Amino acid sequence: MAGVRRGIHTWSLASACPRSVHRCLRSRLVGDLCSSAPAPRQLQGAVRLPPVYNISRCRPVIPRDHRAAQDQDNDITPHQQEAQPTHRQRPCMASTNTAPSGVDSADEVLHEFGIVRVYKSGRVERPLVALPVTPGLDDATGIESRDVHLGAYSVRLYLPPAAVTAPSARLPVIVYVHGGGFVAESAASPGCHRFLNRLTAACPALGVSVEYRLAPEHPLPAAYDDSLAALKWTLAAADPWVAAHGDLDRVFLAGDSAGANICHYLSVHPDVVDAQTQHQGQSGSARARRRLKGAVLIHPWFWGSEAVGGEPRHPAARAMGARLWLFACPGADGMDDPRMNPMAPGAPRLGTMACERVMVCAAEHDFLRWRGRAYAEAVAAARGVEGEGSVELLETEGEGHVFYVYKPDGDKAKAMLDRIVSFVNAP
Repeated sequence: MAGVRRGIHTWSLASACPRSVHRCLRSRLVGDLCSSAPAPRQLQGAVRLPPVYNISRCRPVIPRDHRAAQDQDNDITPHQQEAQPTHRQRPCMASTNTAPSGVDSADEVLHEFGIVRVYKSGRVERPLVALPVTPGLDDATGIESRDVHLGAYSVRLYLPPAAVTAPSARLPVIVYVHGGGFVAESAASPGCHRFLNRLTAACPALGVSVEYRLAPEHPLPAAYDDSLAALKWTLAAADPWVAAHGDLDRVFLAGDSAGANICHYLSVHPDVVDAQTQHQGQSGSARARRRLKGAVLIHPWFWGSEAVGGEPRHPAARAMGARLWLFACPGADGMDDPRMNPMAPGAPRLGTMACERVMVCAAEHDFLRWRGRAYAEAVAAARGVEGEGSVELLETEGEGHVFYVYKPDGDKAKAMLDRIVSFVNAP
């Protein structure tokens, strides 16, 4: 069902008994958020980045026999959500552990976040991440994919059957950025690869999935830099697939969680904002047009020192929600760094975003849902009357953070995909 709120087109993917999207959601808080776990030690040699925002993370793709059951009754951070074991043991956030007696000190765990573990020796483990899948022909969708290595980063390209059946037709281009808290996951992760196959086939569109460098081996801003380079590479039509089949007047950014955070960073980056194209208006005069056609932010990972909506207000809970961010970006200016909090004072103005339209997806049981709503409303307000209807908010009831990764064949995952396809194909 659809509605309108503060200039935003609002869609609700409801359960069997639909409820209004205006109804306040439950805000039960988990005691772990207010626990006083020690802060992680900062990595050395971090590069300090000028204010721009970033944040969003995608749950790791976990092998079926290790997947955690989603807790739909408790509100927890996305990083706790993806680290929860099936027997619901207490989730681990950042902590400093002492090696047991008789254990080599090199095996001492310095940082533990569930999705990433760092030992004193410098060894890094990502215990919940599934093995990557290779590119090639996807029998289910007919999508052909291949990897392109571009130095420090790479991209995985997706070409739909429509490019073969109608070779002269130009297809929209979707530059996709995966999630994983900046520390895990990959463009080759099974869940990400499957979603890109289905999305590019359904549109149809040409897909460019970014494989960026991960923290802590490569602290932020490495992921931002790689994603910006990948976007510029795409816009330059440097690859034969993009040059032959891509419509560079219909380029979309899309990403989940940390990837959605990166999408926002890209949309306000000066190199992208300043690259506006000239468009011939109805009056015959040329006017500046936003460089990107749109952006789709799925369950974006944003945070801040001040709570919004039903977020916890206890200072310890605020700090806990920022621990992984500060670990991945040691040079960050706290949790109100504009990359993490795009609504913070001093952040790039939301009205300057380089995309004509914006779609934000939120989920009822996602701890980040309040931020997603507030972000969508702030973007709509920044665009004013002229931007009326250019912002969409899709809210899925009864589901958690990046639920479509775990339940890709569920009705709500399919409905969300359909809404994204409609957004991409809208005039």
